[in-house]
Order: sequence, then C-alpha cells, then structure tokens
Amino acid sequence: MTNNVKEIFTGVPTPTAPPAPAALSAKVRTLAPSMTRSMQLVAEAVAGDPAGCAALTVTGLAELTGTSEATVVRTARILGYPGYRDLRLALAGLAAQQQSGRAPSVTADIAVDDPIADVVSKLAYDEQQTLADTAAALDTVQLGAAVSALSTARRIDIYGVGASSLVGQDLAQKLLRIGLIAHAHADPHLAVTNAVQLRSGDVAIAITHSGATGDVIEPLHTAFEHGATTIAITGRPDGRVSQYADHILTTSTARESELRPAAMSSRTSQLLVVDCLFIGVMQRTYDKAAPALSASYEALAHRHAPRTSR
Repeated sequence: MTNNVKEIFTGVPTPTAPPAPAALSAKVRTLAPSMTRSMQLVAEAVAGDPAGCAALTVTGLAELTGTSEATVVRTARILGYPGYRDLRLALAGLAAQQQSGRAPSVTADIAVDDPIADVVSKLAYDEQQTLADTAAALDTVQLGAAVSALSTARRIDIYGVGASSLVGQDLAQKLLRIGLIAHAHADPHLAVTNAVQLRSGDVAIAITHSGATGDVIEPLHTAFEHGATTIAITGRPDGRVSQYADHILTTSTARESELRPAAMSSRTSQLLVVDCLFIGVMQRTYDKAAPALSASYEALAHRHAPRTSR
C-alpha cells in the first residue's frame, strides 16, 4: 500500500518535507476551499500577512483569527508543516522574499468592458500565477513515483471528461510517440470496460479538477481494485478520487470569475503536470524513447514540408 493510500485508510499522516516558503501562498490557494471555515481564517491570515503572523505565538494567532490553538496547529499540518514552529519559519522566509521586492500575488478579474489589451495582460498574469502555484505545490516525490510507474507500464489508461479529457488526449499522444501503449478515454462506459482489463504493471490516470467527477472516479476505482498503479491529477487532493490513487499530483486552484471559468485555469495547471510526467518518462526511457520520437517525426515530415510548384 502506497504512502498516501495508507494515510487515507489509517489516518496516519505520511511524513514529507515541509513546503518551501515560496510555496505557502500556493498551498493556501489550493487547499483553502476544502478546509473548515475556522481553518480558512488561519490560512487567509498567514497568507495575507506573513510578517505579522510570523511574530505571533500559536496562542496569538489563534486570538487574532478568533479560532483555537488546535485549529492553528491543524491548519499548519494541512499546509504541509509538521507543526506551528515550522510554519512560522516559512512565514518569516516568505516575508523576507516579499520585502526584497517580489511582486505581490494579486490578480484582477476581467471586466465585460475591459479593452482587449487589458484582457491579454490579465490572462497572461493569471496563467503565469497558475503555473507558478502548481509548480510550487507539486510534490516531486509523488511525481517521481508516477514517472517510475509510467516508464515501466505495460499499458496506460487515462480518464477525463470535458476540458480534462483534452488534457488526457494530450498526454496519451505524447506517450504514444515515445513508444508506450497509452489510451485516453472520454467515454465513461469505455473507460470502465477498459479498466476491467488492467492488471499489476499497468497504470491508470484520472484527471479531475474537482476530485469528485464520478465518470472519472469509477474507472480509476475499477483499475485500483484490479491491481493497476493509479495516479490522480487533481485540484482537490482531499477529494473522493484520492481514495483510489496511489499517487496524487496536485494542481493549482485559481479563483473562478464570470468571464474566466475554472476549466481555463485547471487546464493550464493540468497541462504543466502532464508535461512534467512526459519529460520525466522521456528521461527515464531515453534510449528507447528518443528513437521512437525521431521515427514519429520522420513519419510526419512529408506533411510539413513546403510544397513545390510545378
């Protein structure tokens, strides 16, 4: 049983290295929606004023946020820190980075009457923030384990619906071009019937921003029960999908607005994770992957060559 699955069924947290100070804001944005309201108050306080909170004892922060010392400690642990002392050190580090002139992480919503130049600027900023948040929060230990499983997989099935299905197709075609057997399933019926055929040595990947998409969770559950290694790419690491995932890769959770649906930011962060997986597999299997990729380029070269006039 892998570490995160063991934690789910036993309730015993798996020890991991605490996130770097730069990752704290990203962690808050990603995990706050799944916290209790009292924990959200603590998380919002530390992200909003790291310097001020770094100077507070656990009692002081509890009084500031109108919560309890136990809530402060639980929030610190959910954010990835063993205890409040470790969180205070991260807050001090984050405050030092901000004082050195680093730009504040503030986004502006797109308005209906925004000039197109402002739309471009705001979208570019939001995309950059989404990528930075995802990179900061991504667990490289889990990523490495997922890469190892994919590199030796007999067969790879990928599940996703809506925008996530497009990300799944992107990953599948990348893996196919380096010689791996990979299929992306957008049809939930085909996904389940294919998952039944998976065994130990196979890999199943579920892509779901909410972590609660039934059409994605069902085939992953089936693959999990049949012994395949399972991976979840999700913005909700505490979502239902994690119950059946050996490895969880967390994506950034951006604020949704009227003109910027969640699917836009989730797609951006999911594509970053997919690219990390692909490059990792390419590195691990380079001797076989490089010739396969070269052959795929050669097979398509004539389609991209300029036409000569007669």
